[in-house]
Amino acid sequence: MGFKPRGFTVEDMTEELAANVSDALAVETAKFEKQARKDADYVKDELQRGTFDNNQSIIGLEYEFYAVTDGRWTRSDSERATSLMRVPRRLLNMIGFERELGLHNAEMLTSPQPLNAEGLTAQESEVRARLRAALDCTKAEGIRLVSDGLWTVAPTGESARRYLCDSIEDHGIRIATNMSNAVRYHAMANGPLAANTMQIDAPHVSLSADTVMPESLITSIQPHFQVAYANDLSRYFNYALRLAGPVLALSVNSPFFPPELYDEVEPQQILADGYAENRISVFESVLNTNEMKKVRFPRDLESTEDAIDRVAADGTIVPMPVPRGNRFDDNFATLRRKHGTYWRWVRPVFDGKTRSSANARIEFRPLPAQPTVRDSVSLQALFAGLMESLPQREHPVIDQSWSTAKQNFYAAVQDGLDANLQWVCHDGVEKSEPESIFTDIFAHAKDGLTSAGCSATVADSYLDPLRFRVNHRLTPAGWKIDQVKDELAHGATFSEAISEMQQEYISQQRSTLLEGSFSDWDRWES
Repeated sequence: MGFKPRGFTVEDMTEELAANVSDALAVETAKFEKQARKDADYVKDELQRGTFDNNQSIIGLEYEFYAVTDGRWTRSDSERATSLMRVPRRLLNMIGFERELGLHNAEMLTSPQPLNAEGLTAQESEVRARLRAALDCTKAEGIRLVSDGLWTVAPTGESARRYLCDSIEDHGIRIATNMSNAVRYHAMANGPLAANTMQIDAPHVSLSADTVMPESLITSIQPHFQVAYANDLSRYFNYALRLAGPVLALSVNSPFFPPELYDEVEPQQILADGYAENRISVFESVLNTNEMKKVRFPRDLESTEDAIDRVAADGTIVPMPVPRGNRFDDNFATLRRKHGTYWRWVRPVFDGKTRSSANARIEFRPLPAQPTVRDSVSLQALFAGLMESLPQREHPVIDQSWSTAKQNFYAAVQDGLDANLQWVCHDGVEKSEPESIFTDIFAHAKDGLTSAGCSATVADSYLDPLRFRVNHRLTPAGWKIDQVKDELAHGATFSEAISEMQQEYISQQRSTLLEGSFSDWDRWES
């Protein structure tokens, strides 16, 4: 007999995870959905009692990162020699970050703050303070956290394709090797989604997998906006839909995949046909099936109750058992569980650990992670200011057709700031010139921030990094494309060009992530 180590082995952990996934999938879907509908009725009753109302607007932020090597574990002494790296789970606990889909991911959630000058300052300060501490801690482990829309350099000695597709089967349960051990992530690949091969649909890219792991290519920021009066959520939501295209156009930051995922096509063809924001197509193509479109641009809401009913009626893919305790939100725990797979680019949320903290909010989900903290907070402030101003001013863009808002969104996915967008300005006239669109958008964002208590100078300081992008017609995606084109012009292969671009992105971010902004980056020099 061979030596068998004492204690809990990797095989034991895999077997336990597979067993937990089996238990989750054994829950009767019809019973789960019936309870979700009962929970929805409870939420609607509390909505009418005013339980989800607040005395003012509240803001929050989800901020995702991926990890790369920081020199300690590489043979090269160069800071530029970086590649994707798995983050030890114990390290995530130490730095106070949350697990995300892939082992290379980490997520920060800010504390909700009132929408005012102090609240915005608190949001930015919290992100900087926690991120600075996390960077100091991870540096000792040879790891650096990167704020970016989509990673392109696989772990050292591994291929991106294998990293994303590697999996094992245990008692009929498919387990992704490089996925976090959260049961719900693995349950996704073994429930209704398992009938379809999970593949990426993007120009000249080929990747199919047996799990949802390809979704871990992408990282995001997600501003949250809690409405003061929950019954007004539907109106704010419909404004947010019309903002999705223009705000995404400002923020695009994922034009490239790991080079080995591309078909054998000339680089110029890839550049000509590629999207400015591949994060959208990755999320949609990996998680949608022919029968169930879980990730999509949602339709307008008729009422706030309509939002609750939509979550309850959404297709179930992970009918996991839901323990109920004594918290307020335990009264609708099954609906909250179902909400976890209610993936829409603008998402309504009803939440609260206690009755006094109960809230109705909008999660704005289209935005990729940004080059710096200042850029991320600028987008948070832009969204918050617009949410504060547009409904109060009864801005006429609310009358823009839903189909036009959707067209704007997917045009921004493809072309960023070069997209052909349509926007109804404050005078009621629909315009397509970028100068007119963004002049109106920035003016109302500033109005919302100043009406919330920011001085004009402070409001401008939040919006100026985004004005820079419009004035210079330059987004992070555009910067990356320019870098790749320059490398190709100097004789690099397409793979080399993407690698050099990524190393330059991380190098520029090293000195600007905490204190600078994208506008400080040098566009031309490497």
